[in-house]
Amino acid sequence: MKVTVITVCLNSEATIEDTIRSVINQEYANIEYLIVDGKSTDTTLEIINKYKDKISTLISEKDNGFYFAINKAIALAQGELICILNSDDFYTNSQVIKKVVELMEKDASDAVYGDLQYIDKTAVDKVIRNWKSGYYKAGLFLKGWMPPHPAFFVKKSCYLNYGNFNTDLKSAADYELMLRFIHKFKISISYLPEVLVKMRVGGKSNITLLNRIKANREDRLAWKINGLTPAPFTLILKPLLKLKQFLK
Repeated sequence: MKVTVITVCLNSEATIEDTIRSVINQEYANIEYLIVDGKSTDTTLEIINKYKDKISTLISEKDNGFYFAINKAIALAQGELICILNSDDFYTNSQVIKKVVELMEKDASDAVYGDLQYIDKTAVDKVIRNWKSGYYKAGLFLKGWMPPHPAFFVKKSCYLNYGNFNTDLKSAADYELMLRFIHKFKISISYLPEVLVKMRVGGKSNITLLNRIKANREDRLAWKINGLTPAPFTLILKPLLKLKQFLK
């Protein structure tokens, strides 16, 4: 199975090298690595170019934002499996892609997801919070469940069949995509109960629980644009469940 890893970045000089190294050190032979840079003005491109022989495609141009850039890369991707690794994140070890592919092939599933750790921005060995996803059962989105998007690996056929990221959303486009794929269209998914990705703290919708509650406005819109109606308290439970996952 050919695997495409996508990284979108902008002025990411402090973190991009960890991201790149975690991809190129994967012990899986058939990886296409696409990096979409939003025309960085710091040393991000210099760092990327140190590894240019390991990068399949590098695009550096102004765009309309993060999700526009991801959609651009998805359109270019040649892999059967697409992995999105943000420039603040990195894979926990060199076996991640191999294990994801093995489980996907074993279960004949459309997607695989795992666990994630939030880590200190500079002291990457310091774990701030754990996000343990747990096994999925139909209807869990109605109880506020979602997997961590950086640890969500999905076949390109799902994007072709059910659409890309909705660029009308600012902070909930990843939630909306997973809601659409998993809850609405019921793609088959498998859980790999391991920490697959480490994410530095500071994400737009994850800095505090209060920010997560504010983001519920977009979460409601995610249900609405899919013609879905959340159960009572679904969007209240979501940040609370996420906090519970953090504390595990």
